[in-house]
Amino acid sequence: MAYRKTFIAVAALAALGVAGASFAQTSSQKALVDQAKSEGKAGEQADGFVGVRTSVAPDTREAIDAMNAGRRQAYERSAQQAGTTPAVAGARMFETQLLPRISSGQWYRNAQGQWVQR
Repeated sequence: MAYRKTFIAVAALAALGVAGASFAQTSSQKALVDQAKSEGKAGEQADGFVGVRTSVAPDTREAIDAMNAGRRQAYERSAQQAGTTPAVAGARMFETQLLPRISSGQWYRNAQGQWVQR
């Protein structure tokens, strides 16, 4: 039952666009993150956050941090509604929304901590 509640809460987050930019993030920040992903410098992680694979420019790092801060808040709200932890909410978001959206050639970090190219 807890898994179902978590899934419903994560689905609600996805409907609000949490998988993309947070409400506090600007479109230029989202563009920087998207560019870093397409260049293989950053990627989604199994914990539901964006990670850095290689060095990135300071403005890109700031954009990634802003995106992750928005996601962290969303996962905390989702976890509270579902009666679970933010870590579980983030992992479910990765499994159900983020992983399926990763384009061919882009990188992601699996649950074992390994960077994998799709």
